Amino acid sequence: MKFGGTSMAGTERIRRVAGIVRRQQEAGHEVAVVVSAMSGETDRLVNFCREANALYDPAEYDVVVASGEQVTAGLLALTLQALGCRARSWLGWQLPIHTDDAYAKARIGGIDTDAIRASMGGGEIAVIPGFQGLSPEGRITTLGRGGSDTSAVAVAAALKADRCDIYTDVDGVYTTDPRIVAKARKLKHVTFEEMLELASVGSKVLQTRSVSLAMKENVRVQVLSSFIDDDAPAADTLPGTMIVSEEELAEIQKGADVESQLITGIAADKNEAKVILTRVPDRPGAVATIFGPLAAANINVDMIIQNVGREHTDTDVTFTVPAADLARTQAVLEEAQGAIGYEKLTTDAKVAKISVVGVGMRSHAGVAATMFKALADRGINIQAISTSEIKTSVLIDADETELAVRVLHTAYGLDAA
Repeated sequence: MKFGGTSMAGTERIRRVAGIVRRQQEAGHEVAVVVSAMSGETDRLVNFCREANALYDPAEYDVVVASGEQVTAGLLALTLQALGCRARSWLGWQLPIHTDDAYAKARIGGIDTDAIRASMGGGEIAVIPGFQGLSPEGRITTLGRGGSDTSAVAVAAALKADRCDIYTDVDGVYTTDPRIVAKARKLKHVTFEEMLELASVGSKVLQTRSVSLAMKENVRVQVLSSFIDDDAPAADTLPGTMIVSEEELAEIQKGADVESQLITGIAADKNEAKVILTRVPDRPGAVATIFGPLAAANINVDMIIQNVGREHTDTDVTFTVPAADLARTQAVLEEAQGAIGYEKLTTDAKVAKISVVGVGMRSHAGVAATMFKALADRGINIQAISTSEIKTSVLIDADETELAVRVLHTAYGLDAA
């Protein structure tokens, strides 16, 4: 079970979490719990580091920021004990959770589980701080922002758990953001691939890295809300969203009308910026001179469009980058102008990426055509397009984001009755 920062924000909410955990143990389960720091606490600790030393040592930074989860792990163990449960905390270095030495953005290599298995087998609830591990040098590491979801999936995989329940401030995965579309429906099941695509194009329910790990290790993940009444039933009877393999979903849907599962969800992301380079010489290797320096600067490029010029001697190249990287992108491209040979650089941060996602796209034609026609009928102009096997994304004006999401949600028959 994993509880995020909003679920752990204060003693009253921790008491509620302890009640949810106790019910799972009373239902006969062996339980390990991974916790985040209290909401806002990690930001507070990061600011302390910046104030102490703007050019901080990442290893010492990890010592500071890992303390937020240590506090909530200890508090939850104490609260469970007060409810009559046997519980203890296991810090990242006590298991240990082995990581590499990339401080502040470490990756998990493996987890020793012998001691924790023995403890859980004896009826003890294990409480583990998320986000932290141990480097080969024996120093505390952290996994990067949002790393507690990854910790939970990694612990579930190491323990060969039946499933990993991730409690958050939403009660499942919806066909789109319910704040934009009131008729959005909660999904009972989503495949790992669909969740990975949704997470990468704007759905904030789960961190991309945790979904990728769940898919690799085949860990069933259930998304639930911790903001439920005290007398609510056990988690596995609540209508959350279960994220499973495509094979398991096919088994679940045997005999069902899978035509309705053509599109799983619509996601919107306003954290994109568009870059246009005009009159780039049309020669072999030209695009490499653009994207090589961006890759060296660790700037991720998403959509790419190349238009051949009228005289076939030059071309316009349009692409998108994360909005937060726009200033760095401009600086890199201006520095490389001589090598690239473009005439003009223009940017637009007032854009949004709208994506339709669904494994049904693999076996059905016309999904993209439906998208383009629905947007055209409402006068929404498409600036760029990118596709994968189970996703089609378009770039539009940011002011038309909500309209586009509503139009597409209706066009694909996702509106709840």
